[in-house]
Amino acid sequence: MAWATTGLSLALVFLALLLPAELTLIEPTAFLRIPVEGICGATLLLLLPSRARRVVAVLAGVVLGALTLLNLLDIGFNEFLGRGFNVVLDWILLDDAESYVEDAFGGTAATLAMVGAVVLAVAVLVLMALAVLRISDVMARNGAVATRTTLVLGTVWVVCAALGVQVAGVPVASRSTAALVQDRAERVRKTLADEREFAKVAAVDTYGDTPGDQLLTGLRGKDVMFTFIESYGRTAIEDPRIAPGVGRTLKNATERLTKAGFAARSGWLTSATYGGSSWLGHSTFLIGLWIDNQNRYRTVTAGDHLSLTRAFQRTGAWRTVGIMPGVQKAWPEGRFYGLDHVYDSRDLGYQGPKFSWSTMPDQYALAAFERLEHGRKHDKPLMSEIILTSSHQPWAPIPRTIPWSEVGDGSVYRAIQKAGKKPADVFTDTTEVKTEYGKSIQYSVHSLIDYVLTYGDENTVLVFLGDHQPLARVSGDHAGRDVPVAIVAHDEAVLDRISGWGWQDGLMPDAKAPVWKMSSFRDRFLDAYGPRQP
Repeated sequence: MAWATTGLSLALVFLALLLPAELTLIEPTAFLRIPVEGICGATLLLLLPSRARRVVAVLAGVVLGALTLLNLLDIGFNEFLGRGFNVVLDWILLDDAESYVEDAFGGTAATLAMVGAVVLAVAVLVLMALAVLRISDVMARNGAVATRTTLVLGTVWVVCAALGVQVAGVPVASRSTAALVQDRAERVRKTLADEREFAKVAAVDTYGDTPGDQLLTGLRGKDVMFTFIESYGRTAIEDPRIAPGVGRTLKNATERLTKAGFAARSGWLTSATYGGSSWLGHSTFLIGLWIDNQNRYRTVTAGDHLSLTRAFQRTGAWRTVGIMPGVQKAWPEGRFYGLDHVYDSRDLGYQGPKFSWSTMPDQYALAAFERLEHGRKHDKPLMSEIILTSSHQPWAPIPRTIPWSEVGDGSVYRAIQKAGKKPADVFTDTTEVKTEYGKSIQYSVHSLIDYVLTYGDENTVLVFLGDHQPLARVSGDHAGRDVPVAIVAHDEAVLDRISGWGWQDGLMPDAKAPVWKMSSFRDRFLDAYGPRQP
């Protein structure tokens, strides 16, 4: 029992010191290394007197446990958001993660996940402290053997480091824990510096003082829709497992638009976020600043930087509305974005079931927009921001399109939701999750284009795009951040104004289409649709 306890303690500490921060790097070769931090720690414990040694051992164990928890958070964030955990900014996202689990898998699953996370955190801290204390006590009782072993391991580490010895491309002499600590400290420093620098950048606005009568003169009289399709990324168009179905949908939609007298141009935008945090993509697109973290988002929405939507409001020539089915509580940012009225999930009259995280099908959200705003008589044209959520992970169950006359209050979707696939069955299957993701994009695109063809007219202008790429489980490890963007209009003059952009005909850009940073769109759009220069 004593030998087993000591062995498990060594294994736990060894695992903590060598645990990679990315799921794809966790393989046997990652643990065929000698951690220099363990050698240094053992040396320190051998030199300390008994009482001090035990105190230091417990503290070291707690610190090592905390670093392990941060490593686990890094693994999760890299898997879902394509980046590591930011210890300054990302704690608020843990609450969002709990809400996502509840919405996607149910309240019981969310409660179990939350309890499990707390138990795991406490267990890691306690067990790591006990493990280091156990190793310390064994070393103290076997001082001569511990000293020789530490000396031998230290010598081997130095030799391996000097010779660059590797196993399967991984250095045997490891200093990964020290490197991770240094990296985290550097990230904290950069985050704090970025907060100060971004505040200066956000204070400068090319169009901040432009009078309303000089904004968007090229779109006067048009009903303009800015529509974001959740997780609609380049993967949907280029991944061989997904592209055939999405490609057929886009090709068919382009043909239907052309037949109805519409035309489309498309290109690529590089999103500021990946896998999630959709609001960062929305704000980057609309505000014209690179908003890739929550601190930047708070800074800019607390100021008066001109958003694209507020530019429409400033003209006085449009009624501006937001259709936000993903918003389930107060959203004060609506005022910053210049929206005269915001319809969130509670205002759209939906009486059907949720589709996992998505509060309602996209077709219903669009039908509600028609009923509440677009289909009514106004003394001004509409500018609308519409967020479509049916393609949000975990991509099950997926709604299906139905005749617009049957949408009603959404009750019809109960049978559709009940017949759909279960989120857990899809999300945990690496093949199935790609298939269902593709189907969800097809549904969202079809719903949107069908809405334009059913309710649009010669004054309709649609700008639609993805907010970010899907998570790595679908898009692949280290995927890019590009998303498709398209402008659809019936009036040829609208598309003539962007003839210099180099965008391609139709809804499906190929590899040769221009790629812009998403933050550049606002100024390009305002420039294209502003007064023509003599």
